[in-house]
Amino acid sequence: MDDRDGTVAAVRRAAHAKINLYLHVCGRRDDGYHLLDSLVAFADIGDVVTAAPAPPGTLDLTVTGPFAPALAAADGGGDPAGNLVLRAARRLAAARGIAAPGAALMLEKNLPVASGIGGGSSDAAAALRALAALWRLDDIGEDDLAEIGVALGADVPVCLAARPTWLGGIGEDLRPAPALPQAAIVLVNPGIPLATPPVFKARTGPFSAPARFAGPPPSDAAYLAAQLAERRNDLTAAAVGLVPAIADVLASLERSEGALIARMSGSGATCFALYAGRTAAEAAAARLRAAQPGWWVAAGMLGTRTG
Repeated sequence: MDDRDGTVAAVRRAAHAKINLYLHVCGRRDDGYHLLDSLVAFADIGDVVTAAPAPPGTLDLTVTGPFAPALAAADGGGDPAGNLVLRAARRLAAARGIAAPGAALMLEKNLPVASGIGGGSSDAAAALRALAALWRLDDIGEDDLAEIGVALGADVPVCLAARPTWLGGIGEDLRPAPALPQAAIVLVNPGIPLATPPVFKARTGPFSAPARFAGPPPSDAAYLAAQLAERRNDLTAAAVGLVPAIADVLASLERSEGALIARMSGSGATCFALYAGRTAAEAAAARLRAAQPGWWVAAGMLGTRTG
């Protein structure tokens, strides 16, 4: 967006929550990385990154929102220097030869930290998009941004796409998934951060086979839920062993009126349930908030990138 004098005004980009609708662990490489098969989608629930003009050489980040204190603690006692948003800014500047990058960055942190819904990766992706617009990098393409993003984290490229995607390999094999039907979603986190590496370390049992959908794509939310019911999240048992409250969240979602399926996303601790429509999801979310005021609960819709 340009001001009347031709300068670029502040650029705002959404950082959508990443949902693993199912997640199979299919093997493990000699280097310890696990091979995955997952259908990833995005919800219209998330953080917001804003990039505003600043003098050359001035690259600052302000974090607001309900989870700003938790993020500050995770980033080292309030110093945002290691935050993925700033790291994304520096990598983009270096890749494009910008010697003295300038931007005033703001992150509105609405998603729980270390919660299995890709908050940090989605923040980095939104920062790359916002800064590409702010710095007028009109020639930068999707592949260029993905190449920069993957150095920040395996999930950043899929968050840049922000549309239904089949995820394979160790997270680097991304293939477009068919359009998903309209479905509402409720996300619930018990308020306990859960890092990914301990969950993979605690996983036991055999590996699963890949299980991408065959035939026509799901036609409605109920059919999507039926397809997902034939699949699972292979990290659930390990995550529940580390954070038993996840089992309570799943049970509450399963009991909620109108829930078509309930499942954990990623490595946890956030879980989700799908509903046929927004009204049912918002009603379920309201009841969950009333019953469990210590939980984080959000309702929205599955969708694709909107900005």
